[in-house]
Amino acid sequence: MIPVKPVRPDDTLKLRRVAIDTYRENVAYMHRECDFYRAEGFQALTKVEIRANGYTIYAVLNVVDDEHIIGTDELGLSEQAFAQLNMEQGEPVRVAQAEQPASMEAVRRKILGERLTQEDFRAITREITDNRYSKMEMAAFLVASGQTGLDREEILFLTRAMTESGERLDWHEPLVVDKHCVGGIPGNRTSMIVVPIVAAHGILMPKTSSRAITSPSGTADTMECLANVELTPKALHDVVRKTRACLAWGGTARLAPADDILISVERPLGIDSQGQMIGSILSKKLAAGSTHLLIDIPVGPTAKVRHMREALQLRKLFEYIGDHMGIHLEVIITDGAQPVGGGIGPVLEARDVMQVLNCDPEAPSDLRQKALRLAGRILEFDPDVRGGYGYSLARDILDSGRALRKMEAVILAQGATPNPGPPGPLTFEITAEQDGFVTAVDNYCLAKLARLAGAPMDKRAGVDLLKKLGDAVSTGEPLYRVHAEHQSDFNFARAFSEKNSGYTVGAEAEISKTYWEF
Repeated sequence: MIPVKPVRPDDTLKLRRVAIDTYRENVAYMHRECDFYRAEGFQALTKVEIRANGYTIYAVLNVVDDEHIIGTDELGLSEQAFAQLNMEQGEPVRVAQAEQPASMEAVRRKILGERLTQEDFRAITREITDNRYSKMEMAAFLVASGQTGLDREEILFLTRAMTESGERLDWHEPLVVDKHCVGGIPGNRTSMIVVPIVAAHGILMPKTSSRAITSPSGTADTMECLANVELTPKALHDVVRKTRACLAWGGTARLAPADDILISVERPLGIDSQGQMIGSILSKKLAAGSTHLLIDIPVGPTAKVRHMREALQLRKLFEYIGDHMGIHLEVIITDGAQPVGGGIGPVLEARDVMQVLNCDPEAPSDLRQKALRLAGRILEFDPDVRGGYGYSLARDILDSGRALRKMEAVILAQGATPNPGPPGPLTFEITAEQDGFVTAVDNYCLAKLARLAGAPMDKRAGVDLLKKLGDAVSTGEPLYRVHAEHQSDFNFARAFSEKNSGYTVGAEAEISKTYWEF
């Protein structure tokens, strides 16, 4: 918010709170018969400038015809916009036409394929953070960046600008570690196992994660089944100092807030371009104060990264940005041929994580093994851990129960949440249509199926995997079970699964090859 001169008591509208969650977009409501609306020539979806309480905020205007919602002498504000002014209802506010963001000229140049400068990206992210951009304008920036592409210097400029858009933590320690997966693999909740292992060893690991963009659950969505993830900067700092770790959502901590606002547009559009992805990941890690970072790039025929050459190119980009931003960064390329773990969706993934931490015999072995490999690589950032010994050290920490106790301490420090309960009660199963082996599993199809069932908004929705790649199956044997909480989601998911189950059953020789750690 930008300090301005105090508003005059005349020529104003009365403030009214409109209890609508507009998800990271400031929205204002004005009656069509309002004198200001007619005199100023406002139109629906135009951007307005609102001055009050010594500040200016910007909002998209919606026009109302019902006086029960907004009176002719009132200006309504959505929940987010109302909270920014910190005023009581009925207090005076002044409204005017807002000028278009100056940095939109840079966006138009990007649409035409031109290369942007560091100052261009700083101006764009600054005005996005100040809510000067509408979602349509942000969509134009995202699509232009994806379609015309960002070269490696533009990605560096974007990463730096997003890092500067909010607070940056400094833990005053030489070794602060983090990990991140580029995504595309459902159920891949290794972070929730890696973090307590690493923290139990004594290394500081303040893990901040985004919510799901195009997946059925992000780390923050799954962790929310166990603990509060919306921590203020102070609360996050207190948790990390107490437990040496956290598993929190980066949005409320105001770490690279421009990234969170852009994600709110990327999610409904279902886009996640390479440049934006790298900028998003690294800006969050740098803002969280990380000095060492491990990047996981899964490769598989239906993963986000489908070919080894793409993974190697992506690794080079990460290393280039990391070198220029002053963070020690290593990249591991892993198998992305199928989902990791036994479930897809917040509750099912939380179940898998806790089974691994409890060393339950029923715990998914692939999730356990991948988490141990990643944790081992991170432990080797510690100069006191010899190269090649990280895996065995991570395994000892997990098997001894130290990782479980650390996870319990983190949950307690962040604030345990009420148990969301078992997976959704509305279920159906998809069965094998012939004898044979599971020769391929479609990550994208199963992720979409879990989202249609309601995940991640419905924590108990998702897909429970009963068979994995290479497993022998008989005709009529269940391959997976879908859980939903609402009948409409159940119907959508069932209709989709009937068109494409996501599983291929055939001869053993046809089993998809896997990509080993590289």
